[in-house]
Amino acid sequence: MNERTARMAWSWLAECDAHETRAEVLRLGPQHALERALAGDRVGPSELRARVRGLDLEAMERVHRRCDIRTVIPGDPEWPERLDLISDPPYCLYVRGGGDVGQLASRSVALVGMRAATEYGVRTAADLAEGVSARGMVVVSGAAFGIDAAAHRGALASDAPTVAVLACGLDRAYPLAHAALLDQIAVDGAVVSEQPVGYAPFASRFLARNRLISGISGGTVVVEAALRSGAVNTAGHAQEQCRPLGAVPGPVGSRASAGCHRLIRNGAVLVTDAAEVLDLCGDLGGDAVVPLRGLELPLDHLPAQVRAVHDAVPPRAGVGVDHIVRVTGQPPLTVIRHLAVLVVDGHLRERGGTWVRVRRRGVADCANAPAG
Repeated sequence: MNERTARMAWSWLAECDAHETRAEVLRLGPQHALERALAGDRVGPSELRARVRGLDLEAMERVHRRCDIRTVIPGDPEWPERLDLISDPPYCLYVRGGGDVGQLASRSVALVGMRAATEYGVRTAADLAEGVSARGMVVVSGAAFGIDAAAHRGALASDAPTVAVLACGLDRAYPLAHAALLDQIAVDGAVVSEQPVGYAPFASRFLARNRLISGISGGTVVVEAALRSGAVNTAGHAQEQCRPLGAVPGPVGSRASAGCHRLIRNGAVLVTDAAEVLDLCGDLGGDAVVPLRGLELPLDHLPAQVRAVHDAVPPRAGVGVDHIVRVTGQPPLTVIRHLAVLVVDGHLRERGGTWVRVRRRGVADCANAPAG
């Protein structure tokens, strides 16, 4: 029995959260451990014996051929290398689709969130997915209702591939309402699971699936999530895996964003657009975002003493040199020199021995605002 077949067998025999069995398989190697299990030796918990009796690898292979499912194991060119760095990698991955999951995952970000998403969350997820996909980053998510589906559809709207990670065997679509979406994802992207065919989407498998969503991605961004949410669980896996973690803020009183707010409070990076997602999860330097700045006004770059002379001139009245000297505390000759600069630059004009401001359309009302 080769290693690929042995790993497929262990994906059937052992649940993904059976850590004792995983440790034993790692110690013995998948082939030797399977030989012992088939011979009746105890490998992991006793519950495995019932599954050993039901193991039918030939039937699995027939379903794989019928559903166009391939098996990817560590060492394969298509294996996502980031999975080797997590504490509990899967025995193997089952993949359906035209995309190479390893290549797709090499430059990717997980966009996740709650199923009962608000209109704000759905719109934000789609915008982020479309924006990062246009820059060559692959969106990874779980194909669930709400944020996940919006993220996949946003990527597809950019004619970009996307990766869906399921918590069940790939012989079924889950949720069933997303069967067409999963087929669309599989055209150029990939639908992935560690669960063998025939396995149903139990709650424990969703929680285990979340570690794969963060594990194959270059970073994770939670778009919208309540305090109790599978997306928050995915964020926890990202932190354990030392992957970049971001969260999108929502209205301060929104329960749908309370999980995101707690993540930000506890150290997640606040992100608001696709450029900031790329800055967080993309290539160092190449995807860096220019920090946002406020509106620059013509007065922002004046030296402090010149700006003080300008500010001493009231917005709607003319004043003389004596008034400006008294307000600024600067010598008369210095004030006169600064007034000349301000006149040449078009900020002030002289009118009958007094100086008045030149009002500029669109900036006059904020001329005294601080730069920033």
